[in-house]
Amino acid sequence: MQHRILLVEDEDGIRKLVELNLELEGYEIKSVANGKDALQVFSKEHFDLILLDLMIPEVDGLKVLEKIKLDKPQQKVIIISAKDSPSDRVNGLKKGADDYINKPFNLEELYIRMGKLLGQTRQDTSFAETFSFGKNTIDFSSYTALTEKGQLKLTNKEIKLIKLFVDNKNEVIARDTMLKAVWGYDVYPSTRTIDNFVMSLRKYFEEDPRKPKYFISVRGVGYKFTV
Repeated sequence: MQHRILLVEDEDGIRKLVELNLELEGYEIKSVANGKDALQVFSKEHFDLILLDLMIPEVDGLKVLEKIKLDKPQQKVIIISAKDSPSDRVNGLKKGADDYINKPFNLEELYIRMGKLLGQTRQDTSFAETFSFGKNTIDFSSYTALTEKGQLKLTNKEIKLIKLFVDNKNEVIARDTMLKAVWGYDVYPSTRTIDNFVMSLRKYFEEDPRKPKYFISVRGVGYKFTV
């Protein structure tokens, strides 16, 4: 499953650099430049990890951290800050940060620390660019698929949903899990959204969409991708 990261950093150069490199590592990134926006986004969306600078405008980083941990104690947070004294580190960790990295920092070190918190190795963030099943081939890099019906152009959400199915093939995935992973919200207006998307995938890839052999409904739970 692709991990969603919230990056809170007010320095444009650092924010763009980290965002670009994490996207290349396979993460989905949402970035904001101040504490107020960070809290607003956090209240509406799900993130597996937050990378938080301390010296940010509107609401300072420690107050943002306190609010996040009050609302969601299990939320994983790494502080990335130029405040590098022992007392700063201790204070940040006491406020609930899971890790603390000083600026300037090494990207490789950041990847390793993120991986430990997310329970993954570096290899977990990479995946094959193509995947084939039946007479279908998905190209994740170009957002296209080759099927018996010809070549199809897929949307970002369709690619994410297919990737989720491929990563969890032959396992039942609950609708709520699918919504959180693909749309990134704790609560989405309707789980019917998933049903509509799966119906589209069946039309694309099933020989008979009314009798699917790949995208299988699991009554009252969600779906299973069988290959």
